[in-house]
Amino acid sequence: MKNATTALTISCVMATMLLLTGCIAAIGNRDAQRARGVTLGQELVDLQKAKESGAITPDEYQAQRSKLLGNR
Repeated sequence: MKNATTALTISCVMATMLLLTGCIAAIGNRDAQRARGVTLGQELVDLQKAKESGAITPDEYQAQRSKLLGNR
């Protein structure tokens, strides 16, 4: 049972790290993404998912959301 719990914990941590990395990369490459067809709406949805999963804090969410909406 302990091994299963440890494996689940490791999987959750890795998934969170991947999500956070993707979110940061998405925010950092906004212009390139929009050129490929990624919309502002999708960026906001991805950011919300990162906050809900705990990958970013509510303060980080607000800061990134403000940057996204401020660059319109």
